[in-house]
Amino acid sequence: MDVRQETTAVTAEEDGPPTWRNMPRVLWLRSAGRSEEVELLEQRMGFKVAVSSGAPAAWQHLLPHVQVILAELPLMRETVQEALVSAHQAPVPIPVLVYDPELCFDESLVGPPIIDFRHVTDRVSVNELCAMLEQKLECAAQLHAKASQAKEPWRDLLVGESRAMKSLHSMIRLTGPRRSTVLITGESGTGKEMVARAIHMASGRAGANLVAVNCAAIPENLVESELFGHVRGAFTGAINDRPGRFEQAHRGTIFLDEIGEVPLEMQPKLLRVLQEREIHRVGSTASIQIDARVIAASNQDLEQAVADKAFREDLLYRLRVVPIEVPPLREHKSDIPLLAEHFIEKVCTREGLAAKHLSGDAVRRLTDYEWPGNIRQLEHTIEMAVTLSGERTRLYSGDIQLSGLRRPTASARNIDFAPANGGLNLEKTVDRVEQLLIQEALQQHGGNKAKAASSLGIPRTTLLYKLRNAGVCA
Repeated sequence: MDVRQETTAVTAEEDGPPTWRNMPRVLWLRSAGRSEEVELLEQRMGFKVAVSSGAPAAWQHLLPHVQVILAELPLMRETVQEALVSAHQAPVPIPVLVYDPELCFDESLVGPPIIDFRHVTDRVSVNELCAMLEQKLECAAQLHAKASQAKEPWRDLLVGESRAMKSLHSMIRLTGPRRSTVLITGESGTGKEMVARAIHMASGRAGANLVAVNCAAIPENLVESELFGHVRGAFTGAINDRPGRFEQAHRGTIFLDEIGEVPLEMQPKLLRVLQEREIHRVGSTASIQIDARVIAASNQDLEQAVADKAFREDLLYRLRVVPIEVPPLREHKSDIPLLAEHFIEKVCTREGLAAKHLSGDAVRRLTDYEWPGNIRQLEHTIEMAVTLSGERTRLYSGDIQLSGLRRPTASARNIDFAPANGGLNLEKTVDRVEQLLIQEALQQHGGNKAKAASSLGIPRTTLLYKLRNAGVCA
């Protein structure tokens, strides 16, 4: 019998709405299909069981109705993987029972243990299987009750319901309550700081400080003082003792954004802090114990930076205890309408404007774009659209200005070397080519100066010097 026909048979009710008694509370994935065992199990438990032996597409529509998944092996690997992923990412995680008397299941497929999972390797009777399923059903009821009673406050920071975002939510639930150091990676504008704040809010340190440090914005000669503090007289201008950012984050969380920008000579000191959990203020020999959870973030490839001798390998290992990668917006485009409406509401509330909404054409225009600047670029685009739409309460595709964001840039490879006013000026032409090469390198590496300098074959300090000489804020 076709699985969908079976489902209709077990869930339909002639009079009135469906009840728990005739809804399929258990999804049984098994290669044998329906059998006497299934009938006996239904009689013992008092409700219908949905059975499927097919591909995930054949049973995905059942997931909103079931409370427990029972996977009886052997099954296709893809079926088991999809069942586990679906259980993880359901609005309320679904408990999973894997019945594997032939010991052919690899438990590493389960991934982060956020679901109630049990691997049964002994042969069991129908009565024993009923008892196990009853336990899982009780767990499912508790999960539903917990979900209805309390909303995770950090969820407001991360808008999206795509599979990529649900995986990110799962990682935050797992890492939040722990003390482990976290390294967040992802392209510029993907929301790495929001993920760090979500982890902090999901932790037991949520009531303490979250101290955010942009490592790229600190002058190299002040990094140590900024992070660890200094004592009076430690250097010219140090007129008072000053605590550093690690001390400010004591019993809370310190977020080191753009960790790849920390100067190489400073990295051994940072490594020692992570290992010993103590600091020394600049100009002092006294050690200060600190209890601060460390979350770092980077938009560059730190493994490549290690290969380029721009980042210490031991520091990378110490930071990457729990790695979290934030996906670029182009990989979860289904979240764009939710994000856009969120940003519209944010801008309208801040500016005291009437509520605005997107037209269908505007939504299509947003979802068709690749968003190289990711969520940050989307937010700024929406703010521009709201601002320029005046008193209108509906935003159209014409309000979404994207052409300027795709504007081609000049390139050192196609610069016009034609003589001007009868001749060439060598110094000016060389300066122009140098500026364009630097501009190209920065664009290719998302504005990351260390990586741009590496690709150009010059030290980072030399790049900063050239940027300052060109009148660019470095």
